[in-house]
Amino acid sequence: MLEKIHSPADLKKLPAADLPQLARELRERIVAVTAKNGGHVAPNLGVVELTIALHRVFDAPRDSIVFDVSHQCYAHKILTGRGERFDTLRETDGVSGFCSRAESECDAFGCGHAGTALSAALGIAAARDRLGGNEHVVAVVGDAAVTNGATLEALNNVAAHTRRLIVVLNDNAWSIDRNVGAVADYLNRLITTDFYNDATSGLRRLIAKFPCGEHLIRAGSAWKQEKKQVITAGASPLFENFKLRYLGPIDGHDVAQLESYLEFAKKSPRPILLHVRTQKGKGLPVAEEHPDRFHGCAPYDPATGLPAAKRAGTPPPWQDAFGKTLVRLAEKDEKIVGITAAMSAGTGLCFLKKAFPDRYFDVGIAEGHAVIFAAGLAARGLRPCVAIYSSFMQRAADMVMHDVCLQNLNVLFCLDRAGLSPQDGATHHGLFDIAMLRAFPNLVVMQPKDEDELADMMFTAFSRGGPMLIRYPRGAAPGVPAKSVPAALEIGKAEVLREGDGRVCIWSLGAMLPQAEKVSERILEETGARPTLVNARFVKPLDAELLERQAAAGARLFVTLEDHALAGGFGSAVLEALSLRGVGVPVERVGWPDVFIPHGSSSAALRSRFGLDDDDVAARVVSRVRALL
Repeated sequence: MLEKIHSPADLKKLPAADLPQLARELRERIVAVTAKNGGHVAPNLGVVELTIALHRVFDAPRDSIVFDVSHQCYAHKILTGRGERFDTLRETDGVSGFCSRAESECDAFGCGHAGTALSAALGIAAARDRLGGNEHVVAVVGDAAVTNGATLEALNNVAAHTRRLIVVLNDNAWSIDRNVGAVADYLNRLITTDFYNDATSGLRRLIAKFPCGEHLIRAGSAWKQEKKQVITAGASPLFENFKLRYLGPIDGHDVAQLESYLEFAKKSPRPILLHVRTQKGKGLPVAEEHPDRFHGCAPYDPATGLPAAKRAGTPPPWQDAFGKTLVRLAEKDEKIVGITAAMSAGTGLCFLKKAFPDRYFDVGIAEGHAVIFAAGLAARGLRPCVAIYSSFMQRAADMVMHDVCLQNLNVLFCLDRAGLSPQDGATHHGLFDIAMLRAFPNLVVMQPKDEDELADMMFTAFSRGGPMLIRYPRGAAPGVPAKSVPAALEIGKAEVLREGDGRVCIWSLGAMLPQAEKVSERILEETGARPTLVNARFVKPLDAELLERQAAAGARLFVTLEDHALAGGFGSAVLEALSLRGVGVPVERVGWPDVFIPHGSSSAALRSRFGLDDDDVAARVVSRVRALL
């Protein structure tokens, strides 16, 4: 069937009898490509029938279909002209893993973070109304996104800003971890009540007894409209009180039923919400059993679910080092607690969850709330650790400033994925946290070179108190075991790893140390200068005294290396410190340019493209050294 589909128009021509086969082929294609390239497996397998129904009922790109997060857009991409290129998913110059307006006009809105779809769709609908259009606007919102503040803010405004908007609530009971909180409990009650189950099965049995009853059931016509009134009357005061008509729950894997409800929604004279129930990971047994592991994953074996073989001797990832260290520290300090925004495994807080479940808090996809919640815990004397991906912390910058830093509360922020996140691309690169947060008074910003230094920094944060932030990258850590007893670091003091002749000083931040060492070797080989190598440790406060001493001792060039945007980053902090002290030594900054970095097959591929691989950086720095010596 897939060979016949090059656009949504081709999909509409298929007879209904062919749709189950099409759904199977879509799942097979998604599994085959993600097994090779990695990606968001379980979310995409769960929405195959829903995506088929959406594109059979609506006319993209004229009608706008806005996917929340868009980590469930793979079937959408295949059905909208990108099927032949789908093998390049998440590869350099290949198909993006998320919706992208630059990639296709069928991608009505680009995103990679939760909670954006409803606000964006409402804006598109309001613009349509203002411009006199009559096209349809559909927001496909995950149940996890309903716990997000932006979604609730949008719900509050829907009825005030448009009379025509279709919201599809894709309810699979999971975000990345299993959904938590009152909204999750509420949606679960809607689909598990005896009333709903009895009404559904009872009506189906009753209608089946009539002549052509089975046909009516499959067609989803008159009896379904009657069933809607029975099942949904008063069933969802939550959405009805926001002035959205509520229909459901609906079987998200029955294309005929979905098409019937979507056609009905097109005629609604007021905003309408369809509550669609799906199974995350459907069609791949290991993903059905472990939807959390297969939310987003590296290449894997579809038969076993095991990750593709790792290179022998690869150390555990940074998040595991963080999570295990937090447990060690929590064993000695009962005031330490951990907070995640629906990502216990991804951040490493799963270790605390297992060791001290009563000291572990999952707030759902609500990063802003997580930070203010941590501030409240700290105000009563606890020592909260908030573990969030760097790119997701962008959503809570105001709370970090207003609720933590302004009150100088004892909150530790641990930012995973700080730096490049290659396959996910621009929405997930952690390239802006330093620039975004280092201006906040009272906040200490650190980055370790290895696991041992990470443990020292965490110990320092809990010992000293005040707002503290530690950033570290995605992927395997260097493999340096932590000491049995961590050591407290002197705040704002860098570590001189190797003294040179004083003419060139290389300041490396965190995981950039291996590249700094290679650059240092090339400088010595090609110029004869023996660089001084510094592990910066602290972005704020920066060790400005060491910078000044090195300048006074005859430094001719400072080189800074960071896995961060150059604008406002670590190198900028060094420039500022030198300028404030009246030091005129040139600075060669190595970091990411002032553009949004796209997705790529690997960090190495992207570094090569932007002139940031080891050879390019070394050549550039050597050229600068030769010009100055």
